[in-house]
Amino acid sequence: MKVHLVSAFVLATALVLSACTTSSTGVDTPVVGEVTIFAASSLTDAFRQVGDQMMKAKGDVRLTFNFGSSSTLATQITNGAPADVFASADDANMQKIVDSKLADGSSKGFASNRLQIAVAAGNPKKIGGLDDLARPDVVLVLAAPTVPAGKYALEAMNKAGVVAKPLSQEVDVRAVLNKVSLGEADAGIVYVTDVMSAMGRVTGVDIPEQQQVIAHYPIAVVKGSKNAPLANRFIDFLVSPNGQNTLAEFGFSKP
Repeated sequence: MKVHLVSAFVLATALVLSACTTSSTGVDTPVVGEVTIFAASSLTDAFRQVGDQMMKAKGDVRLTFNFGSSSTLATQITNGAPADVFASADDANMQKIVDSKLADGSSKGFASNRLQIAVAAGNPKKIGGLDDLARPDVVLVLAAPTVPAGKYALEAMNKAGVVAKPLSQEVDVRAVLNKVSLGEADAGIVYVTDVMSAMGRVTGVDIPEQQQVIAHYPIAVVKGSKNAPLANRFIDFLVSPNGQNTLAEFGFSKP
């Protein structure tokens, strides 16, 4: 408990300090207002904690989150959805924003993630690896192949030489996690961070290094942001040592 309290204090202090920008006169000017952050669903828990701490530390700051699959969010932004920040679970969907000239400046890598097989708590089907996902007694769900987690899952299975037909292809990785945690599927391929977020409702089965696929997370301010200074401060915090420590608490690795 003490460790969590200290961590929260350090995070809040860092956010207070980061919520200022230096003007041309060299005077720190508070960054206030509101930003809307479009972020991959696997970032839900980590970003909510950062947002809560930032809003508690700075009462005049408001962060609104829209979580979903990176592909869906990229489409929403290109169709004119009012986003200030976009955080993707892959480079391909960020590139769509860059190619559409909707990124304000260059994107920054801020985290990476690893795949893991989520199975029912206690692993009653004794699933030991990707090979077992092709067993006829295993009900498998995956994210759709247009979703980063779904694309990564197919890459991992291809590396393992596994062909398995999922019962369903879900809209994002959290939907896969929910199907397994609710007992509607025996297994699904998600991220390590998703298994951690389930807090015992599922069990994680590791994927060997030779079959592993690493997810890289880039982030950028969206052109036309109504509050670019605050959007940039949010990003600056994520790539800072304090931000990296916070992400690590949720299972993310360095970019």
